[in-house]
Amino acid sequence: MWGFLIAMISGVLMSVQGVFNTGVTKESGTWLTNCFVQLTGFLVCVLFYLFSEMGHVPVDSLFKVDRKYMLLGGVIGAFITFTVIQSMSSLGPAKAVLAIVITQVFVAYLIELFGLFGVSKVPFSWSKLIGIMVSVIGLVVFKWE
Repeated sequence: MWGFLIAMISGVLMSVQGVFNTGVTKESGTWLTNCFVQLTGFLVCVLFYLFSEMGHVPVDSLFKVDRKYMLLGGVIGAFITFTVIQSMSSLGPAKAVLAIVITQVFVAYLIELFGLFGVSKVPFSWSKLIGIMVSVIGLVVFKWE
């Protein structure tokens, strides 16, 4: 239950952040907005680290990560911010988020299905595939005007 609540909060925050970032972009540039978003996010993370993990999790633990490609999350985050801004500008918040979430579910299922990036492999499930297809149909219906 806790996991679903946190996921729902994440969905709310992502939607609101996308709208805010798109609004800022209208008065500045996309990459400037992205810089500001990443910088302010960095500062918040540093504060949370200082107050909750410093002394328990040493900074050098980042350099001990086995699969170094896993450290590309911040780089990916910059492109996530960019693509969210662009999609919300083109489609509007609701359609953009719907397309983003469906794509996230599909790719996450593929990652699980093939056991990519060290994730535990799961067996193929027709019900999950049908669920994704129903979501795509929902997107088409939602987009239909």
